[in-house]
Amino acid sequence: MKNLPVPLLALAAAMLLSLPAGTSSAQPADGSVLKRQQASGVLRVCIWPDYYGITHRHAHTQQLNGIDIDLSAELARDLKLKLEYVDSSFPQLAEHLRGGRCDVAMFAIGVLPARKELMAFTQPYMQSDIYGVTSRSSRVVREWADIDKPGVVVAVQAGTFMEPVMKAALQRAQIQVVRPPQTREGELESGRVDVFMTDYPYSRRLLDNADWARLISPPKPFHVLPYAYAVRQGDAEWLAQMDAFVTRIKADGRLRAAAKRHGLEDIIVR
Repeated sequence: MKNLPVPLLALAAAMLLSLPAGTSSAQPADGSVLKRQQASGVLRVCIWPDYYGITHRHAHTQQLNGIDIDLSAELARDLKLKLEYVDSSFPQLAEHLRGGRCDVAMFAIGVLPARKELMAFTQPYMQSDIYGVTSRSSRVVREWADIDKPGVVVAVQAGTFMEPVMKAALQRAQIQVVRPPQTREGELESGRVDVFMTDYPYSRRLLDNADWARLISPPKPFHVLPYAYAVRQGDAEWLAQMDAFVTRIKADGRLRAAAKRHGLEDIIVR
């Protein structure tokens, strides 16, 4: 495997993030987010509720937990607004922002070239490389060099930045794109895949909860991607407010404190 040229990554990501049929890529609907917030008193935040350590909803208690649950609450307090969450996902995100379903996406959005064509980003607040997760008993994948070999089946989650990156990077292994209700860990446990690719936050899910899982780290940086908050395009005032929020939480220690609570201190951007 090798690092990808930027044009190749942009092309692959653009295919991944192509708009649904009948959807226009025009500028968002008129109206300032700040004006709507002043009228309604509500901050609407898009989350992906299956993102462990970031915006994860417990299957039984339905309680939300993660760094961006903590920080979205801080944002609502700063703005003196009532907080409402909107369930989203990486494939749905551009449409949800453009359509005004939420004011901001706060679930560690990777800043991909194709996404920058569809949404606006704050400064980064975290960053992550790509990691492999396999079973401790695996005789097929023991180290990073084993991943791209004939006969190895590699899983990626649909809509994540790992999908276009690994599709372009793998030359010999077979790739399997996992879509709900299937999960990457379920495919691994069943033996249908040999390894799945993920980022640092999601890898914590298995390392914290499954003693059968083992992390495969790249021997050198493979594809480090900055994470930021995303808003719809065309609202410079709201983007400036969000960027100022990121500056504040870096300076006053709220970012570091939230990251420490969720085991993510190593990947924050100061």
